[in-house]
Amino acid sequence: MSRAALARPAAPSDALAAPPGALARWFGQGRVGLFSLARETLARRYALPASRWLPVMDTLVHYTEEGPADGEPLVLIHGFGASLHTWEGVMPALTARYRVLRLDLPPFGLTGPLRDTRGRIVTMDVDRYRAFIDAFFAALKLPRASVIGNSLGGLIAWDLAARHPHRVDKLVLIDAAGFPMKLPIYIGLFNHAPVRWSAPWVLPECIIRAATRDVYGNARRVPEATFRRYVDFFYAEGAREAIGRMVPRLDFDALDTARLARIGSPTLVLWGERDRWIPPAHAQAFAAQIPDATLVRYAGLGHIPMEEDPRRVGADLLAFLAGKTAAARRAAPAADATPATAGATETTGEPS
Repeated sequence: MSRAALARPAAPSDALAAPPGALARWFGQGRVGLFSLARETLARRYALPASRWLPVMDTLVHYTEEGPADGEPLVLIHGFGASLHTWEGVMPALTARYRVLRLDLPPFGLTGPLRDTRGRIVTMDVDRYRAFIDAFFAALKLPRASVIGNSLGGLIAWDLAARHPHRVDKLVLIDAAGFPMKLPIYIGLFNHAPVRWSAPWVLPECIIRAATRDVYGNARRVPEATFRRYVDFFYAEGAREAIGRMVPRLDFDALDTARLARIGSPTLVLWGERDRWIPPAHAQAFAAQIPDATLVRYAGLGHIPMEEDPRRVGADLLAFLAGKTAAARRAAPAADATPATAGATETTGEPS
């Protein structure tokens, strides 16, 4: 898809992707997901003033670049089912000083699925994400950066730091994936063949909304516009088929987490204590195995704390990136804090 195609008005053939009137509201974009949304439609809704498209692995990758051009580069990598919009709340804090690059991982957001030369969807797995993030850095001619990753993006971030220590200045893992775990129920659904077969044609909006509520510690914090964005991106053309292909390949048991000990970058581990998708105990495991790690846990927050309380998370990110640990900025940890292991520093606190 060209940049021009992303910007052009919907073609007549788009009628199949977005039928008009009540039919669209009930079966297309609203209740059942019988029809997919064209990428051009999504680009008009969700492209940002800073949006750019970069050729990577035969696909135009949606990313943004903001902040001073001569600032230290900072790459933000979102999680499963999300998009670069997940970082919107912390951007004002970060872009004042840093050259911030955030991207939509395939098959999510405005990037969508990778496709081969015949237009067929390429199945994503850990090895393919390794190749993708390496290619993204190369396409931007970015030799080195600090990297922040959430969930699946956290896995990609720590794996990059373990494979290429010279490329990562500082590392931040926010409710990151990597240790053996049972997939969250809303992702695990795609391990069932009937769901994989039917999801490209029928995926009720109520399931996507329930999954969005589930990643917040307090579902009342989810704005309606956020619900709409997550639903729309799941209904993007090709997205549900691509997700159905990749989920059976998400085998966290096969990951070599012993490589965490190779990470030489100063590392900040942030974790919401109400994370229902990845066990909060994994926060302690990351902090224990990464040599220079600081752990901050957020009471009351869920799997995507940077969306739920961006002011608090943004402050912790700025302090860490400036070389100040959260422990140095705050009073002693709360009385109910679990002692950290392996020399990691830990603090806790209530969300603001």
